[in-house]
Amino acid sequence: MSAASADHHAHPHRLVKFRPMVPTDIPAVGAVERASYAFPWSEGIFRDCLRVGYLCRVAEVDHDIVAYGVVAMGAGEAHILNLCVRGDLRGRSIGRQMLMLLLERARQAGMTEAFLEVRPSNRLAIALYQSVGFVQVGLRKAYYQAEQGREDALVLKLDLTEEAGVVERPC
Repeated sequence: MSAASADHHAHPHRLVKFRPMVPTDIPAVGAVERASYAFPWSEGIFRDCLRVGYLCRVAEVDHDIVAYGVVAMGAGEAHILNLCVRGDLRGRSIGRQMLMLLLERARQAGMTEAFLEVRPSNRLAIALYQSVGFVQVGLRKAYYQAEQGREDALVLKLDLTEEAGVVERPC
């Protein structure tokens, strides 16, 4: 282990920097994507998202890309297409920070609703989305490719006209 990586592991709470994704980020973004999903997006999909002007952001720690988010916006709706945090850094609020940044940018762009799809098996992501106020509004049958055929997707929605931040909901 190099001194730099030993130092990185000794200080896991390094400053996380959020910034716009640029084309030279795509190989690193693709590496995180491939390490995270059995059926990952191709680097070409990320290039297309940048080319058509989707909101694309990355998070860096020590100049390494550790998370990214992609949002399409139009007709008053933001659609979170991809949000991913590198496996070894999950559970450290990076995903929450990225989500809040994307939602704030969508609000600033005049979007009034945000939507996303999530696998029912992705409990951590569902808990994150619900904690900021997303609610299930639908189900897409056989939406995702899966090891054994297809997996459904929960469709979640957030009203962006409500005050930003964590929404307390009664049980």
